[in-house]
Amino acid sequence: MGAGCGHHETTFDGMSADYKRRLWAVIAINATMFAVEMAAGHWAGSQALKADALDFFGDALTYGISLAVIGSSLSVRANAALFKGVSLLAMGVWVFGSTFHAVFIAGVPSAPVMGVIGFLALAANVTSVLLLVAYKDGDANVRSVWLCSRNDAIGNVAVMIAALGVWGTATGWPDLIVAAIMAGLFLTSAFQIIRQAMDEKRQAMAAAAE
Repeated sequence: MGAGCGHHETTFDGMSADYKRRLWAVIAINATMFAVEMAAGHWAGSQALKADALDFFGDALTYGISLAVIGSSLSVRANAALFKGVSLLAMGVWVFGSTFHAVFIAGVPSAPVMGVIGFLALAANVTSVLLLVAYKDGDANVRSVWLCSRNDAIGNVAVMIAALGVWGTATGWPDLIVAAIMAGLFLTSAFQIIRQAMDEKRQAMAAAAE
């Protein structure tokens, strides 16, 4: 499920063996948690868990793309970041749509399952954030990895809050509200990534024209 993306004169482009090792570890964490959280989301009937699981899947996929384009030209890296931004935008729209649909059919999700899985996912995401925090400032490709990891941690805190809300109110509304907030976070980060990627594409075109 962003922070401002400023322009940097010199930006880290991912060319580090240590960064690549950390990225592989984060990819494994995200792929595992996608399977765990999506299954739990279906079992618990939680839109917030499903939204967070989808974010795990998107992250595993886009981190793989990030790894593949490290060392490529600025234009290629910017295009990869642009693709990730558009993908994140699509996820945000999907979560908004599914949450709106669930308003009319939702039952009460299982608060204990939401709480337990939310805590497990938070632990996974805090681990990812700690692995990547040293590389949070970089080009659009690197920056998008950091934003996605940070969003995940925020999303898991939100899922746990939703679980408390569901338990306290005995309704599904806290779950749906958190899912909608997470969708908004996806969209905000998507626009930031797309903006920086377009900036870098213009830089690459200007450099090629010189």
